[in-house]
Amino acid sequence: MTTMRITLPLLLSLCLSSVADDRVPPILEIGKRGPDFTLKDYDGKEYSMKDFDDAKFLVLIFTANHCPDARSAAPRMAELHKKYANKGVAFVAIACNNPEALRPDELGYCAHGDSYDEMQPFAEDNKWEFPYLWDGDTQKITSAYGAQATPHVFILDKDRILRYSGRIDDYKRKFGPLKDDSYVVKALDAMLAGKEIEEKTTRAFGCSTKWIFKKEFVAKDQAKWEALKEKLDVMDETIAKEISANKGQRLRIVNFWSTTCGPCVAEFPDLVDTYRRFQNRPVELITISLDPIEDKDKVLKFLTRQHCALSPRTVKSVEAEGRTTNNYIFKGNPDKLAEAFHSKWGGALPLTLLIEPGGKVAWSHQGELEFVELRRAIIKWLDANG
Repeated sequence: MTTMRITLPLLLSLCLSSVADDRVPPILEIGKRGPDFTLKDYDGKEYSMKDFDDAKFLVLIFTANHCPDARSAAPRMAELHKKYANKGVAFVAIACNNPEALRPDELGYCAHGDSYDEMQPFAEDNKWEFPYLWDGDTQKITSAYGAQATPHVFILDKDRILRYSGRIDDYKRKFGPLKDDSYVVKALDAMLAGKEIEEKTTRAFGCSTKWIFKKEFVAKDQAKWEALKEKLDVMDETIAKEISANKGQRLRIVNFWSTTCGPCVAEFPDLVDTYRRFQNRPVELITISLDPIEDKDKVLKFLTRQHCALSPRTVKSVEAEGRTTNNYIFKGNPDKLAEAFHSKWGGALPLTLLIEPGGKVAWSHQGELEFVELRRAIIKWLDANG
């Protein structure tokens, strides 16, 4: 019998071939002319390469809202613009991801997703004073440049020939000020001085570009989620106190609702979506229905229609507390429920709380949720504790 000797180079080759996808376009080569573009910003204004004819150099940054690498780099992108805008360098950010190619659990690192409508608040949050253009629907320009990850930088000279491509710096997912050892800083300084760039290419290293073909992976993830079985348990005063004490390690989104409450029903799909976004992080959703106990079957049917199941990533922590679900219907004196969770609650539905490990209410909202604000509050806690 013949055996094959697996060498390290062969092993690497096998690994790379197993993850490679021939649908991913190649990166534009140094020395090639940068493809032209006509893309709109979040206000609907169109920009083409000719709009930057007065600039000595043009910096294109293919980026995203959801990616933790892109999110941490966003303030440094604003710094780069401030540092070089008066030196004849133009900056353009391009939203390159197709939003339908993102699984919910990839969205747990930013308050914003990668849709067109979410570009403006993300740009405003980061004080961007340069165009932020949309390529997420067709990804024609993203493909032409071969942007592999977010953020991916391409620096074009006066003739719009590519002189640098790669990452901004080595911060990865850490926040911090722009430094002189930034690859982009060194490249621009060299170009402005009329010198050769020492390091013309680096790897982008970030969240992979969400190409349109990745919708198929999203569909598979959705099918797996919808196959999960929803459960509903009865909550009494004792269980209420245990849940509110939060002796676990996760931030708890606790939502009080009812099937007869219009705002409760309206916000529920986004509530489930928020849980799914953060399922890979130390966050869990606990729903508490205040429907009459005799309507338990009705409540479970609603939860089933909403696919409000327990994420497999949350199962162990729930079981460690001797529970089987995070969905409850309350039976007993509702005053005792309010006293256990939020003594100032007057009883109106819906009510949503964020409860830290240890039982402290970190955030609360009475009425239908504004989900960006909820996600901001979750991200704030995760940035400090997660």
